Amino acid sequence: MAYATINPATGETVKEFETASDQEVRDAVARSAQEYKSWRNVPVTERAALMHRMAELYRERQDELAALITLEMGKPAKQAVGEVQLVASIYDYYADNAEEFMKGRALTPSTGGEARVVLDSTGVLLGIMPWNFPYYQVARFAAPNVMLGNTILLKHAGSVPQSALVQEQLFRDAGFPEDVYINLFASSDQIAEIVIPDPAVQGVSLTGSERAGASVAATAGKNLKKVVLELGGSDPFIVLDDQNLERTVKNAVAGRMGNSGQACTNSKRFIVLEEAYDSFLENFAQAVRGLAPGDPTNEKTYVGPLSSVGARDEIMEQVQDAVDKGATVLAGGKKLDQPGAWMEPTVLADVTPEMRAYAEEIFGPVAVVYKVKDADEAVELANSSSFGLGGAVFGADEDAATEIAQRVDSGMVFVNSPATTAPDLPFGGVKRSGVGRELGPFGIEEFANKKLIHTAKKK
Repeated sequence: MAYATINPATGETVKEFETASDQEVRDAVARSAQEYKSWRNVPVTERAALMHRMAELYRERQDELAALITLEMGKPAKQAVGEVQLVASIYDYYADNAEEFMKGRALTPSTGGEARVVLDSTGVLLGIMPWNFPYYQVARFAAPNVMLGNTILLKHAGSVPQSALVQEQLFRDAGFPEDVYINLFASSDQIAEIVIPDPAVQGVSLTGSERAGASVAATAGKNLKKVVLELGGSDPFIVLDDQNLERTVKNAVAGRMGNSGQACTNSKRFIVLEEAYDSFLENFAQAVRGLAPGDPTNEKTYVGPLSSVGARDEIMEQVQDAVDKGATVLAGGKKLDQPGAWMEPTVLADVTPEMRAYAEEIFGPVAVVYKVKDADEAVELANSSSFGLGGAVFGADEDAATEIAQRVDSGMVFVNSPATTAPDLPFGGVKRSGVGRELGPFGIEEFANKKLIHTAKKK
């Protein structure tokens, strides 16, 4: 079954859903296109009122919404509540700011007269979203584009179908017209053969794997459709010294183990200058050994199960490959012998280029620690990855840390903080981590018609 809720904490199949028929998919595209003709003309102030109501509903239903993603993908309860709160703030942000963003900017034409570039809607947009942040990923795509006047078709991950359906219902409960936002239980073939080629569809936003991104981008390109891609990451966490060791280690644990290590922007490669290496590694490994995976419904749990048994097994293969080729396990390294998708939080050292863990993204609670002689070698190692999504630099000298951050080839780099997100901070990467930006003022520009309005000089 392509769409099913399988509790990753127990392995139990809770509920299954049928994939849409080809005709149902075609009808959804047609409905979205028809709604666009009306929605694009609704005043921005009216759209904003509905968007604020959307934010209110997320806050009012916080506990039930959080429990749903804990059930479907194993997010620890406290982190699930945090995701719901973040989503509410994103809807409020665009309700508050979209009108100003859409005014664009004035230009001074060399030919005289007056000119302004404004942001206008473009049409039906397709979102293809992953399971790891079931609400947040949708909100950062849907909020700016619905405010802009576009309509949304949303294909969510097959493992979070109930989270997908509840978001469609929230749009309707908030008072949006029924076809402004339509959930699609579509197959990959239907997306490639029916949805993307349809002339009404103007763009595609995908968050997911490199393989999925390459496939969707190829189909979109063949059909001359704009894409925004947020793909993998192997974010560096550079440690310049051990002067604030307790703070650095605490942030390293949070940066790697948040969401049970299942975030594109989790810190994954810990690159430590040799004078700080021993003290950092000892304290970091000890902290990770203290993280016992637990019941994700318990508010005290920090690391829960992985999203699926298949995902856990893939990570264990990456870990075993490293161990077989000489890597050192300093914490964890084993799966748990119980039903569900469980493994120990893990720290690896002595990882070398012939190991999968060196170049591949490890999408789970596994940290790889490297020793380098100086800051130049740290930057070289950080930039050696094919990914370039996020990164972090920690050091007592903030100016020096900032200078290193400027040399890291990533879309986002944080100084003395692990990667974070907020409605007003642009999100996106370079290299094989994708193209385009979401959130902040940039998030509303990606699928906008940047329309020039020029008024000739009076004669």
